[in-house]
Amino acid sequence: MALVKYNPLRELRTMQDQMNRLLNLSWNHDLPSEDIKEGLWQPAVDIYETTDSIVIKAELPDVDQKDIEVRIEDGTLILKGERKHEDEVKKENYHRIERYFGSFQRSFSLPTTVDQEKVAASCEKGVLTITLPKKEETKPKQINIQVK
Repeated sequence: MALVKYNPLRELRTMQDQMNRLLNLSWNHDLPSEDIKEGLWQPAVDIYETTDSIVIKAELPDVDQKDIEVRIEDGTLILKGERKHEDEVKKENYHRIERYFGSFQRSFSLPTTVDQEKVAASCEKGVLTITLPKKEETKPKQINIQVK
């Protein structure tokens, strides 16, 4: 067994981060924002844009695909689901539990350039990828210049 130097500030920082997250959830609940902050945890997401689409990647390790719901409602993409705690290991056998379990919900306002009829979602290796294709008329077009 390797010796690890005890650092009491690390435990204090972890506790402070958890308290900040809980306080932010309760204080910001009534404020309008892109995120609907419900539940104890929210999956981390990356959002990027290509020439053809907007892509959202959400980290959802140990979340069963049947427990994930993706829908579009009034120009808002809603990502909802639940990560269930494994009952295989008894609670008294755990040394530490740092991951969050329970339900989550995230929402993102969609720009009008997204073709909502062609949205696709796939899940691989615990990462949910949602592809939001752009409408044809909003894609950039290259105009060729004729030389005379």
